[in-house]
Amino acid sequence: MDNFFNNQRILQLIWKRKFHFVLVGVIAVVLSAIFSGPAFITPKFKSTARLYPTNIWTMSDESETEQMLEILNSNDIKFRMFDSFDLANVYDINKDDPQYITFMLGEYNTNVSTGKTEFETAEIKVLDEDPQRASAMCDSIISFFNQKVQELHKTKEKEMLDITGRQLDRKYNELEVYEHKLDSLREKYGIISYGQVDEVTRGYMNALASGRGSAGDTKKIEQLYDNFSKEGSRAYRLENQYNKTIETIDSLTIAYDSYLTEYEKEITYSHVVEYPFPADKKAYPVRWLIVAFTTLSALFFALLVFLVLDYGKKD
Repeated sequence: MDNFFNNQRILQLIWKRKFHFVLVGVIAVVLSAIFSGPAFITPKFKSTARLYPTNIWTMSDESETEQMLEILNSNDIKFRMFDSFDLANVYDINKDDPQYITFMLGEYNTNVSTGKTEFETAEIKVLDEDPQRASAMCDSIISFFNQKVQELHKTKEKEMLDITGRQLDRKYNELEVYEHKLDSLREKYGIISYGQVDEVTRGYMNALASGRGSAGDTKKIEQLYDNFSKEGSRAYRLENQYNKTIETIDSLTIAYDSYLTEYEKEITYSHVVEYPFPADKKAYPVRWLIVAFTTLSALFFALLVFLVLDYGKKD
């Protein structure tokens, strides 16, 4: 057996069978050239696009480009591509087949690929029999990516809008309650603001000390002073709650306006640095590679056969 793969023996065999090897090589070249032709393998054209992510936030430890690739590879975008380009007919897959989705995803993943370049751009590659369709599919993937990210952002901003809106409604309701209670104090006790306390106390003390002023005025001041003694602390609490509620409403209004601005934005989420275009030369199959691989394989197989035959003769 050691003699089976002896280099000298192999070289002698090749020289002895040189015409056979030439014949095998020629046949392999001819057959591989024929079977790799358009009659047997439908040529496909490649369209490519490269883009940078922008206006998106990162999640977990992903980079922005990695997050972009996650979305580009999402089934949502793939299913939209199926419908937009009627890919079931393009890939010749029956929609009534129980494994329709599996077959469609398999064909799509074979013909459409995404990846990250060394310069951190996301690269989209589309192979298709029609160069115009390949370019249009590339364009649509970019468009669907922007729409998908916008949907994600709008969903989040809508959540925050709803939450902030409900908080504002509650605070406005609280404000109405405080206003009603303060109005009652004003009407019933004449307490306009707790800030009156110092002035009322000063006026009351001056009137008592000087003995000046009418009895009616002194009576009014005394009555107001008594009202502050009874309801002053309540008025103070209500005023504080009222003012804090107004401050909270102001803060919530600023936040609500910010979320509303973000929600209403119509922006893109990618910078396209290389736009796709219809290719004028096929990218698949690479016929010379098929011919070379087939020829080498045929020659190697022929060598093994001749070695076995030669080994059998010597035995």
